[in-house]
Amino acid sequence: MNKLMIIGAVSSGKSTLTKALLKKSLDAVKTQALNYEDWIIDTPGEYLENPLFYKNIIATSFEATHIIYLQDATRTLSNFPPFFATGISKLPIGVITKCDADIADITRATTLLQEAIGQAPIVVTSAIENIGVEHIRRLVQCQTINEMKAYVEQAKDPHLFF
Repeated sequence: MNKLMIIGAVSSGKSTLTKALLKKSLDAVKTQALNYEDWIIDTPGEYLENPLFYKNIIATSFEATHIIYLQDATRTLSNFPPFFATGISKLPIGVITKCDADIADITRATTLLQEAIGQAPIVVTSAIENIGVEHIRRLVQCQTINEMKAYVEQAKDPHLFF
């Protein structure tokens, strides 16, 4: 079975997305340590925000087949260094959260995410409205980047692009 690791800044929606993917109640929680739930590894936001913890991200990535690089659509900056995903040899999935927020800027979030992950599928999501969540489940079933690209092309959904 494929396993997904989610990386993103503090309060960017990692745990809420995890719960949506697992079809659980969306009550917010503060992740203090790695949280293993079924096929998902939810990482603390501090792992991304402090470069001293990058080694933890890399070590944990060996347990996953796919990595979500999560960008909050309401934030003006990214916590990912440029080309961050190139240092982790797992299938990347870009996810933009909080697309339903009044101050969401999908264009900016897309640009920030593409700088970090390069060419990879990007899913625009709202865990609250259940937008894009099913696309993530489907992408995690893919075994190659080409299979992911083919899924994106056939889906023809504005919340999913490559």
